[in-house]
Parts: sequence; structure tokens; C-alpha cells
Amino acid sequence: MAIALAFGLTALRYPIGDLGRAGAGLFPAMVSGLLLLIGVSTVVRSFFVEPVKLDLHFKNIALILTSLCGFALISMYLNMIAGIVFMVFCSAFAGSSNSWVRNLKISAGLIAMALALQKLLGLNLPLF
Repeated sequence: MAIALAFGLTALRYPIGDLGRAGAGLFPAMVSGLLLLIGVSTVVRSFFVEPVKLDLHFKNIALILTSLCGFALISMYLNMIAGIVFMVFCSAFAGSSNSWVRNLKISAGLIAMALALQKLLGLNLPLF
């Protein structure tokens, strides 16, 4: 909440504008406002929910970090489609169940979203 508040107050120094003609501070102010709202709702909810012991599984953390780093490296040196497939299959090992059919569906959905971002918004994504 403190980080969201710090970024939100900094964003207010820039012109906000309106939704039709956005200023430089509109997007950071909106994102930090939403993060602040999520933080406040989490703190309020914590007063009404019984505490649960936090179990850290370092193997799962390492798998997720490996999948993200592998995605970045494969996307840089090969292409983003291979990076997406690697990220989905590698991060799936951190879950309790592993289905290659589900992983293929998730990969296909993420590739479709990346293609949409590339073709519709004109983003320079190294998909091929």
C-alpha cells in the first residue's frame, strides 16, 4: 500500500488530463489507485478471516523463476512462441497436477493473445 501510495502521489505531479485525452500521470495514477484499493481490501479482509500458516515451497519458487528466466532467454535468442511454451510447461511442474493437454491449451491461448497484441496493436513482438 505504501508503494502504491508513493507512486500515486508522484503521478499526481504530472498532468492527468481526462480519458479522452490522457495526460502523462493518468495511467500511473489509475494503476496505483487500483493497487491501493487491493491493499486496503486485503488488510480489511485480514481482520475477518482466520490466519493460515504460510508454507514456503522453495522448489516451486525456483521453478517459477526458472520458467520466467527461460521465457526471457528463449524469446530473445529463439522466438517468443517457444518461450511461451517453455514457460507454461516449466511452471506447470510447480502445481499439484500436471496435464499436458491443459498446458497446450494455455500455451495456445497465450500465443493467440500475443498474436493479437502484435497484429492489432502493432507491438514489436518476436513471435516467429
